[in-house]
Amino acid sequence: MNKIKYFFQFIIIIFIFSIFKILGLKISSFIGGKLFQIIGPIFRSKRLIQKNIKRVFPDIDQINLNEITSSMWNNYGRVFAEYMFIKKFRYQKENKNIIIDGKEILEDIKKNNQKVVFISGHFSNFELMAMEIEKAGINLAAIYRPLNNIFLNFLIEKIRKNYICKNQIKKGIGGVKELVRLNKEGYSTALMIDQRVSEGIKSTFFSEEAFTTTIPAQLVKKFKTPVVPIFIDRFDSIKFKITIHKPLSFLDNESAEDITLKLNKVLEKMIRENPKYWIWSHNRWK
Repeated sequence: MNKIKYFFQFIIIIFIFSIFKILGLKISSFIGGKLFQIIGPIFRSKRLIQKNIKRVFPDIDQINLNEITSSMWNNYGRVFAEYMFIKKFRYQKENKNIIIDGKEILEDIKKNNQKVVFISGHFSNFELMAMEIEKAGINLAAIYRPLNNIFLNFLIEKIRKNYICKNQIKKGIGGVKELVRLNKEGYSTALMIDQRVSEGIKSTFFSEEAFTTTIPAQLVKKFKTPVVPIFIDRFDSIKFKITIHKPLSFLDNESAEDITLKLNKVLEKMIRENPKYWIWSHNRWK
């Protein structure tokens, strides 16, 4: 039954993507944002989203609460529409849509053939992170969670492998084994650390315990790998600023739990600085 439902969803989305392709990036991103502002609350609980926001901003008033919620859905819809233009982002000779602050950090990593773990969260168009790292000439493996819709997942995986990062590693035990193999071959890793994961550990996130991935900490412990936080901000609707932060190093005696907690603190700071473009619909504290 689910396959039938997913197939019809896939057909509808392909139709919408086809229209977006005709309309172009700017108009499609705008329409996608407005569309998700309307239909998003139908599929995700507004109560859950606003409860999550209040965990972080307990004194927030209703106007700002509604503004963050609306902006989140708008950004979600824009990302959806922008999948049809990832190729354009990748191959523009002078990409006027993306500004990189800290490009010299990527250049140093490449020059020194250094292996690092790049971390971020689902901010703005989060897919651009791995794309820009690979464009910089760094050997990279990106961890991702497959979509529930198997038909749509096939399409998105194809886009990711062709234009974002050719080494796409599925979350799970098999993916971890592949990740370790690639790390031994000198590949860096990119992943989002803000989703709830059943195979993680409970770590403090905004003063409450939340299941959190330990993959970055495991790589740090096993390969002595530094961690590079990255933040992506959206401005002027279809433009992005990608900020590459200085690498973080950890002491040998720091545990995976200690490292995971420190990375959660990094993520918290990113969310506080620009809450409008983070995806609040994940049930992190379940």
